[in-house]
Amino acid sequence: MTEDKTSIPDAHGQKRRLPPSRGSRKTRQAAWLFVAPAFLAYAAFVLVPLGMSIYYSLLRWDGIGKASFHGLRNYVTVLTDSDLLQIIGNAFQLVLYFTLIPVLLGLAVASAIRSHMDGRFGTLTRTVLFLPQVIPLVAAGIAWSWMFASTGLVNQTLKAIGLSSWARGWLGDFVWALPAVGIIGAWVLLGLCTMLLVTGITKIDPSLYEAARLDGARPWHEFRYITLPGLRQEIGVCITVTVIAALASFDIVYISTQGGPGITTTVPGLEIYRLAFAHRQVGLASALAIVLMVLVLITIAPVQWFTRDKK
Repeated sequence: MTEDKTSIPDAHGQKRRLPPSRGSRKTRQAAWLFVAPAFLAYAAFVLVPLGMSIYYSLLRWDGIGKASFHGLRNYVTVLTDSDLLQIIGNAFQLVLYFTLIPVLLGLAVASAIRSHMDGRFGTLTRTVLFLPQVIPLVAAGIAWSWMFASTGLVNQTLKAIGLSSWARGWLGDFVWALPAVGIIGAWVLLGLCTMLLVTGITKIDPSLYEAARLDGARPWHEFRYITLPGLRQEIGVCITVTVIAALASFDIVYISTQGGPGITTTVPGLEIYRLAFAHRQVGLASALAIVLMVLVLITIAPVQWFTRDKK
């Protein structure tokens, strides 16, 4: 056993903690000096705006004139207004596309190219799938708007294979506009999820797969009992990033549909922008922003708990 040098026995035989040494105080002071710049930046760009948003959410203010205290009525409006509830629901529907499709396809691709990581096939696959990540979201939204247009590539392809009845103006359809936006988001996030999962799968010991094959395990068993547990943390990161992207989406929706038709593709991020800058309801916009932040935290917390390292 090592001797505890941070305490000494007193006259009654009980241990009494020693005051911190001069060296340890200097170490802590030096640590705070290193932490201070990052903390100041975090406070300036995160904590202060968050506090201001909470303050504004309690006001009735047009952003220019005199503000009046409004209490929690802005929050009541957010949680009872049917249009705002539908807008929040739209964001959660996008989670199905932004999260499920990239994560499931990423797992499939990572498993398929696991044995070809160092070959040209693996390199080419990773490059092609990661390309959407380096394309600006505005450019991606414009390109997909062209493809989803009435005379765009999607409808031309459907007509070419004999499915003319399926052709429609996807982004202007009340039923299909939101799924079309979801497909755009899934395409953008697929490369990121695939790269994270491919990187994670390289950390799994290859001998586990060899032992499983010697025991007669099939590919599905290898995937279920080796790949999935080994990628627990990477899957958690993918789900966290994609859920936040869905709930806080703005640019893709703004470029492709501007929230239409009606409010079928309007999401909280876009509605916050409209309320604050078009309708001059800064208090209501701030309340919606705070509610959105709480929903993101509530949604992400179980994912973080379930996918954390169990060791």
